[in-house]
Amino acid sequence: MEEVKNTKTGILAQVAERLDIFTKQEREAKYLLIENKVFEFANFMEAQVSFMHTVGNTQIPMEEIIRKSLHIEKTIVLPVFTDTKNAFHLCKVTDYDRDLLLNAGDVLEPNPEKCKKVSLDDIDIAFIPGLAFDDKGGRIGFGNNYYTRLITKLPETCRKISLAFEEQIVDQIQMDSRKHTVDIIITDKRVIYKI
Repeated sequence: MEEVKNTKTGILAQVAERLDIFTKQEREAKYLLIENKVFEFANFMEAQVSFMHTVGNTQIPMEEIIRKSLHIEKTIVLPVFTDTKNAFHLCKVTDYDRDLLLNAGDVLEPNPEKCKKVSLDDIDIAFIPGLAFDDKGGRIGFGNNYYTRLITKLPETCRKISLAFEEQIVDQIQMDSRKHTVDIIITDKRVIYKI
């Protein structure tokens, strides 16, 4: 277990070093390439219900993608985390500015008093955040296992997608189980389908 932790720490340091060379303008240009690919991606455009996130410590900010998705009247669902360890429920968001509140961890999430709950079984496509990825769909998350557990609970037919800068793609990520992988990774250079 300690060896896996050290390997993940090394990968994250490598990714951080790769990303540090880019200026703010270069990062924004790379982000726009990813954003454009999302809205050209048939799986997303055809999906009825899309799970997204507002995780602040990811490299790819989701706010603009969520706002544009709502503008074109996509059904967007975000998680509301509960006090129970790794537990959450899903709520449909219709207005980014009016429906979201900051939680205790300074993460935006739907106001459960205003937003309608949605079943996990209704999700067609899920955007899963991460810090590093490999071409087999392996990912390094944030260490809290929220999204790792979510992956296994999503319907079999749900496409699990991550957005990443090309520099976040590494040769291999050691995974406890391949059932925790994502299906597709969209980068600024390509769309990677899990091998």
